[in-house]
Amino acid sequence: MQAMICADGTNKPGKAVQHRSRANYHAGLAAEDIVARNYAQRGCAEAARRWRGKGGEIDLIVRDGDSVVFVEVKKSRTHGRAAERVTRRQMDLICMAASEFVGLEPRGALTPMRFDVATVDQSGQVQVIANAFGGW
Repeated sequence: MQAMICADGTNKPGKAVQHRSRANYHAGLAAEDIVARNYAQRGCAEAARRWRGKGGEIDLIVRDGDSVVFVEVKKSRTHGRAAERVTRRQMDLICMAASEFVGLEPRGALTPMRFDVATVDQSGQVQVIANAFGGW
């Protein structure tokens, strides 16, 4: 596989690509903040953000009563586009990381849990798909 050569003759990404990546990173952080506030308004306590285990990273973890809720946050122009960006591989990685997280909980694997997907559209509105991973 050959390295991609940029217009300046290097294989480093250009300033436009770096700017877009930085902008996307900050947009993702802002979306996570919006979603965390949404869950807090619904009475959920934040347990962790960007929690990283061996299996992968979980954007947001909240406590909803006795349950632990693992939240994948997606931002796009529309809620539909955002939801479409959740892949099966991502779900598998989140589930592995979640197993590791609940292993640290007092009840371990018996901890009640669910997996939500929270989408943020271009106007900053949040939609939560509760129990988005179905049978997990």
